[in-house]
Amino acid sequence: MRFGFLLRPGWIGLILLVGVFSTVCFTVLAPWQFSRHNETQVRNDAIRSSMRAEPRPLNEVLPRGRAPSSSTEWTRVTFTGHYLSGDEALAWQRTVLGEPAFEVLTPFRLESGGTVLVDRGFIRPVESTRAPEYSAAPEGTVRVTARIRTNEHDAEQRSMFRHDGHRWTYAINSDTVGEGLGVPMRSGYFTLVGEQPGVLSPVPLPRLESGPYFSYAMQWIIFGIMAPLAAGYLIYSEARSPRTPLGGSPRRESTARRGKSRMSVAEAIAAEERRERENSTGT
Repeated sequence: MRFGFLLRPGWIGLILLVGVFSTVCFTVLAPWQFSRHNETQVRNDAIRSSMRAEPRPLNEVLPRGRAPSSSTEWTRVTFTGHYLSGDEALAWQRTVLGEPAFEVLTPFRLESGGTVLVDRGFIRPVESTRAPEYSAAPEGTVRVTARIRTNEHDAEQRSMFRHDGHRWTYAINSDTVGEGLGVPMRSGYFTLVGEQPGVLSPVPLPRLESGPYFSYAMQWIIFGIMAPLAAGYLIYSEARSPRTPLGGSPRRESTARRGKSRMSVAEAIAAEERRERENSTGT
């Protein structure tokens, strides 16, 4: 078998493409899916732990100045204070239990100082983009239990806006809402659990499932392995074949055979002409 054809541009390009593709599969795509799988497992473990653990005081879990993280998200905490109903806002274009919804966001002034953003639950829209009538937050001092959530982030970094007599935000982010309302707030937000003062329809917990990320990661690994194997098979087949694809020129052996075939025809014609001359002379 001869492998000189591998120096042709078409084969060099194929080998480079396969190498780059496999490298990306092993170093970028598969690790990315594995990381998403691990994030989902961490979230599921945190949710399960929060279901079993008793609620803890907010400042014990998140001292003032500390932002929520993956280690504290979903933890149930308690805090006391009063709602700032006049600075309420709604979260735009949400999906809850597979249907459109708005989430009601109300600032909550803590007795210990500072303000947090409380998600009181969801409401269903009317006429697609209008908010229905819903219960106001109670007045006076109340004690509530909620789950810690990290801020959402709007890729377009859009500010709050007004619509249908309400303030709206695209992402539930205490910094964005605080800036839009003019009320400084602690980082993160807090979703009320059921049967709490001011709760509407509580936002349900995410489903505890692993998702498809692990299988996607394995698929990228398989693709990364199969690509070099397929390229190797093509190289092996080409090395054994008398023909050269990918725009290559015919092999010398094939050229020689075609040349030999053309010479044989010429000789046959010359021999036929000689026979005709001999026959005419004999006649």
